[in-house]
Amino acid sequence: MRAAVSTTELAEAVGPVDGVEVVVWNGDGPAPEGVEFWVPHYATRADVIDRGHDLQGLEVVQLQSAGYDGVAERLPGGITLCNATGVHDDATAEHAVGLILASLRGIPESVRQHGHWQSLPGRRSLADARVLVLGYGSIGRALAERLLPMKASVTAVASRERDDDLVGRVRAIGDLPSLLPEQDVVVALVPLSEETRGLLDDDTLALLPDGALVVNVARGPVVDTDAVLRHAGRLRFALDVTDPEPLPDGHPLWDAPDVLITPHIAGGTTAMLPRISSLVRDQLRRRVAGEPLINVVSH
Repeated sequence: MRAAVSTTELAEAVGPVDGVEVVVWNGDGPAPEGVEFWVPHYATRADVIDRGHDLQGLEVVQLQSAGYDGVAERLPGGITLCNATGVHDDATAEHAVGLILASLRGIPESVRQHGHWQSLPGRRSLADARVLVLGYGSIGRALAERLLPMKASVTAVASRERDDDLVGRVRAIGDLPSLLPEQDVVVALVPLSEETRGLLDDDTLALLPDGALVVNVARGPVVDTDAVLRHAGRLRFALDVTDPEPLPDGHPLWDAPDVLITPHIAGGTTAMLPRISSLVRDQLRRRVAGEPLINVVSH
């Protein structure tokens, strides 16, 4: 079997797999021949995904991201698409905690006041804060595993209600209207779909109490940008993803009060390469052995 991966670094980290020839192709230039398994670049542009049509014999696309919105539609029919569930859990959860702490404790304000000693009394602590994890998949669980030892009170919300060994009871997304008025922090971790696009809009944000913090480490369109601009100042926001993205210079979000923005960096850390290479290696081994692939999101 022939597999194409996006970088030499990833190819070297994957290492040899019996029965597999690994070639490096970043989506530019002529498509390699005979590729059955393709791992495109982590920050995959639409035009790169379109190159899947040039890979004759392509059967499997393994993404390096957990999100896969808009990808399957651009691939040839019949392709098995797999995402990178599990690869970014630790890094994304860490970044979410960092955004929460920075926003709650006023770190951006202190940075902007550099050179002037100005106290910020009465800031909210993460200890005893009521945190709603909106999207309780593997990343949501990784976040809860970090928040609970910090003595936050965690409520998890997912598409369906269920019992959970960590948070006790996962609430259904239909419970949001009754849950939001009681929260100090909301962290968006849901995948982007027609159901979640604009999930946090004017109506839902209006339910949050004054001073609450909204963190988005999911996808930009999950949180309505116009609604953020209307509620900024009454609420705090910490956004690793935005709509539009990249956020253009001069966009009003940059100057909105109590809005902290990072440029979609939650998952791209030193933790990524060992985890994605392990996943790709396992997927290739499974493919050669005729075993089912994991993280399949569409066929």
